[in-house]
Amino acid sequence: MIANPAPGQPAAVGSRPAAEAAVRVTGLRKRYGSVIALGGVELTVERGEFFTLLGPSGSGKTTLLRLIAGFEQPDAGQIELGGRIVTRVPPYARNVNTVFQDYALFPHMTVAENIEYALRVRRMPKPERQERASQALEMVRLSGLGRRKTGQLSGGQRQRVALARAIVNEPQVLLLDEPLGALDLKLRQEMQLELQHVQREVGITFIYVTHDQEEALSMSDRIAILNQGHIEQVGAPIEVYERPRTAFVAGFIGISNLIERAGRQITVRPEKIRLLADDEQPPAGSVVETGQLRDVVYVGVLTRYVIDLDAGGELVVARQNEEAPALTPGVQGSRVRIAWRDDQAFTVSSGPGPDPGQQGQGHDGTGPGHEER
Repeated sequence: MIANPAPGQPAAVGSRPAAEAAVRVTGLRKRYGSVIALGGVELTVERGEFFTLLGPSGSGKTTLLRLIAGFEQPDAGQIELGGRIVTRVPPYARNVNTVFQDYALFPHMTVAENIEYALRVRRMPKPERQERASQALEMVRLSGLGRRKTGQLSGGQRQRVALARAIVNEPQVLLLDEPLGALDLKLRQEMQLELQHVQREVGITFIYVTHDQEEALSMSDRIAILNQGHIEQVGAPIEVYERPRTAFVAGFIGISNLIERAGRQITVRPEKIRLLADDEQPPAGSVVETGQLRDVVYVGVLTRYVIDLDAGGELVVARQNEEAPALTPGVQGSRVRIAWRDDQAFTVSSGPGPDPGQQGQGHDGTGPGHEER
């Protein structure tokens, strides 16, 4: 269903600042029977952001999205949209729209009629809604297909129609619940670029739910990583990948590469580790360890080497295949040396991320929870 724009309840008397956040949730709690779905989540999404909720199934991301949309009611806490409290406001009275994975298009309507539907419900004059629908079709690069039925379109085209129907209403916030999950890999990658293009053109705040790490890293301005309802970390893609705060974030985004040294749990990304040749000297200031090569995995653009370390634990080393792979599966069991710069390894905590006040301005977002029914 497409929500019609409507004001929420004022969060405070007087006009709100122009820089008011698009979405702010405070102390959000939700329980389904004995299952804690969300438990005190704090999160701020700024205006115009492409913000992604990333996590595995059961992490809390879809429950959080449904609470923002108004499809579920929280047990406690507060939801603000543009500085207005909408916690108990029904979905149709919130200035948000939702794009679902299954598109939710009307099969008996044409493409143009699907896009115009919400405008027709609002009793917008026919010439104006046709013009708005035409502009939306042009934006998603489907000009000329307005008279087709949705059953005559490909999966990617149907997804674009769902996107056009959502943005034609000019919502304050667009919520996207794993909208690309049903598409094949190549089409999904094309649609990722399309979503970025549309979001930048219209300037609407996007809140995007996915379990795909690469999708989140490639599309987002900021990412919130959820685990069993906790927001483990919030930050820009480069921040959460290069400087994970917890063991879960290090393992969920990319390859974990967690080892324990001197009583600390540290992580270092596979591409940061250098596999040294027999007579090669490590770079100055590097950490050097020895071990035994257990597995070699060739994956086309790179080769992964799994090494059992003499000091305990294992590390995966990734080497770009600029030419032929340096080592072949026939050398499994060989003794090897590896090295990495000390500033490329980070200490991580084993538990959930820090409290909101510890994450710094603009990176608030933590709290227990659970998810997806």
